[in-house]
Amino acid sequence: MSSYESLKQEILTLSATAAAELSANPDARRIFGEFKRLLNSGAVRAAEKKDGAWVVNAWVKQGILLGMRLGRLSEATVAPDGNLGGFSFIDKDTWPLKTITLEHNVRIVPGGSSVRDGAYLAPSVVMMPPAYVNVGAYVDAGTMIDSHALVGSCAQVGKNVHLSAGVQVGGVLEPIGAIPVIIEDDVMVGGNCGIYEGTIVQDRAVIGTGVILNGSTPVYDLVNGTIHRRSAEAPLIIPAGAVVVAGSRKIRGDFAAEHGLSLYTPVIVKYRDERTDSATALEQALR
Repeated sequence: MSSYESLKQEILTLSATAAAELSANPDARRIFGEFKRLLNSGAVRAAEKKDGAWVVNAWVKQGILLGMRLGRLSEATVAPDGNLGGFSFIDKDTWPLKTITLEHNVRIVPGGSSVRDGAYLAPSVVMMPPAYVNVGAYVDAGTMIDSHALVGSCAQVGKNVHLSAGVQVGGVLEPIGAIPVIIEDDVMVGGNCGIYEGTIVQDRAVIGTGVILNGSTPVYDLVNGTIHRRSAEAPLIIPAGAVVVAGSRKIRGDFAAEHGLSLYTPVIVKYRDERTDSATALEQALR
């Protein structure tokens, strides 16, 4: 990020400017436009891996929020094209729909998907309808975003990830320093999963259908006899290659025992092996 230090300082200065002064500043939109160009190209990211650890680029989040402050509500219309119907929407004029052309080499199958400006989709990303990618998200090469899936604001998704139908990847803009959800390379996320509150899913993990991962639910590792939790210093981290399924654990107390009550909890039942690789292999013809 050092090569963008000047832009960073300009964004920080504008972010601290009072609303009246900001709207009167003739350079504000120009500076924001340069920031958004870099965000759209993937040159700047809300979070990135440095020396093996994920760190938040808070100034990038501040740039996104700056766009919200600068923007004015505007109605936009997408005109019908051939057999595809048109539609209209109302949003800040600083954050319209992202313009995607053939040169981006991204496949967006028709049926209601949207990508907001300020999100990055690498070449060979596939989106099945309907799906949505929000501002500040980064989706790397070869990833498939399946039907009814959401990639939230500032979420970071790696290479060759499969986000199955109904997956919800949570977003975060505030607090500024909060780490977004991060899904590293070659991860398989099963249908109707939810990954929230800055959870980090490391390389090649498999998240089974219906698993919910967040900061308040511990993950029990049956293989190593350990418990993975979020702490004050670190988010919940799912280890590389872990295979996580939805499980339950008993609740203590007479009332719970009387009624046979238990709580939902994710469980690591194994670590990825050749059999798992075969079961989760993506059909390359789909890409």
